[in-house]
Amino acid sequence: MFSWMGRQAGGRERAGGADAVQTVTGGLRSLYLRKVLPLEEAYRFHEFHSPALEDADFENKPMILLVGQYSTGKTTFIRYLLEQDFPGMRIGPEPTTDSFIAVMYGETEGSTPGNALVVDPKKPFRKLSRFGNAFLNRFMCSQLPNQVLKSISIIDSPGILSGEKQRISRGYDFCQVLQWFAERVDRIILLFDAHKLDISDEFSEAIKAFRGQDDKIRVVLNKADQVDTQQLMRVYGALMWSLGKVINTPEVLRVYIGSFWAQPLQNTDNRRLFEAEAQDLFRDIQSLPQKAAVRKLNDLIKRARLAKVHAYIISHLKKEMPTVFGKENKKRELISRLPEIYLQLQREYQISAGDFPEVKTMQEQLENYDFTKFHSLKPKLIEAVDNMLSSKISSLMNLISQEEISMPTQLVQGGAFDGTTEGPFNQGYGEGAKEGADEEEWVVAKDKPIYDELFYTLSPVNGKISGVNAKKEMVTSKLPNSVLGKIWKLADCDCDGMLDEEEFALAKHFIKIKLDGYELPNSLPPHLVPPSHRKSLPKAD
Repeated sequence: MFSWMGRQAGGRERAGGADAVQTVTGGLRSLYLRKVLPLEEAYRFHEFHSPALEDADFENKPMILLVGQYSTGKTTFIRYLLEQDFPGMRIGPEPTTDSFIAVMYGETEGSTPGNALVVDPKKPFRKLSRFGNAFLNRFMCSQLPNQVLKSISIIDSPGILSGEKQRISRGYDFCQVLQWFAERVDRIILLFDAHKLDISDEFSEAIKAFRGQDDKIRVVLNKADQVDTQQLMRVYGALMWSLGKVINTPEVLRVYIGSFWAQPLQNTDNRRLFEAEAQDLFRDIQSLPQKAAVRKLNDLIKRARLAKVHAYIISHLKKEMPTVFGKENKKRELISRLPEIYLQLQREYQISAGDFPEVKTMQEQLENYDFTKFHSLKPKLIEAVDNMLSSKISSLMNLISQEEISMPTQLVQGGAFDGTTEGPFNQGYGEGAKEGADEEEWVVAKDKPIYDELFYTLSPVNGKISGVNAKKEMVTSKLPNSVLGKIWKLADCDCDGMLDEEEFALAKHFIKIKLDGYELPNSLPPHLVPPSHRKSLPKAD
């Protein structure tokens, strides 16, 4: 195991959460500087693909990038999560946000313009300077003391234009900027309006810029309360059809449906669906700090694989060039034959086709280079990366797993995340098996007269029915035996293999819970214990 692990292993148990994060961060930085960066520099990787990583790239908090057409609710979504306005925020039905805004934590509220931001070594934005003043004048950092931002940072992007508007030049390469952010963020959220599902040419190009980052993409269908249930089904189908044309993955993207702002729902028919979807999205966002180290490791692996492939391509072009005459003709020939060269390298080095950069983009970039100045293949640099991928990465993964066990669970807190974690507005509160938890009366009692009528048709003996007779009634629910078996264990409070009238009523109550779409508890909650059995069961702490 490499030295930085050995030095810190002895004090790992004594280290706090921050020290543990620094251990992993130091390991990732060390691997990149010693193994990957030399290969990138030797073959001009930074000129073709992505600038070199800096310390801030390894140390920054998880980031979320919001992308969507204008007026789909991107800025409102941030306001909804933070429950607070932030500097530079503008909301309206027209294209209001014309800048990239990095919303980050700060002890005092304020904003930093792009030109000052890209010279700050503590922020992970220094390499954005290559996009020039046209972009930097449309980039800013908004800082404020908000609990949510202690765990994550959020990047708000300009509304993507449609129709004639998209022909207006932004003055910088919008898709290149999105690609730069996509490589560094932990989550990419594509927002769609229920009334605005068309994917414009610019939006399509923006989504294609996320190639290779499919695992980070989530889709939000916003303003879904503005349509009824039937229309919502059609809108969802149309959205999936549109996405299928621009995102070429065999997997179906996760789409979260809801209305993400702090205003009353216009249509409450799907309230329960919207609440469940919001909770799923919140859980996904809340888990980002916990998964940040794994995400950075994954991105480093993807970068190392691309650097290797890039080295093979550049060295092959160098090898094919003549030493004296016909250099320009040979260069044009090699560029036109690049797809064939890709296939040749795939066979020669057993590389997956998915690891290669896009052919068209690579061909355009190669036009600007003198192939004779490229370096030949350096096996030692390739071996260093192979060694990292085969052995060092697994060691680092083990360290991350150990630290996840030893560290307290890191979840995003504050803002909208606190509104649904406690009290009666927590998802599922008072529903399913949790119904009646705050009531003095046994919740099953309201339906017990109906259950009693069934009970006395099942030939009870000494006030109890046998398992055989209970089964005859329970299987009429058509639930699988695995579920009915769990219900039996929960309902048979005294474990005598028979059910009295209260236990039978409890079994029927659990069947109703399951048929209504709720999950069964793993153990019998105290409020569901039948009154006549409460003395015999140990009291809950």
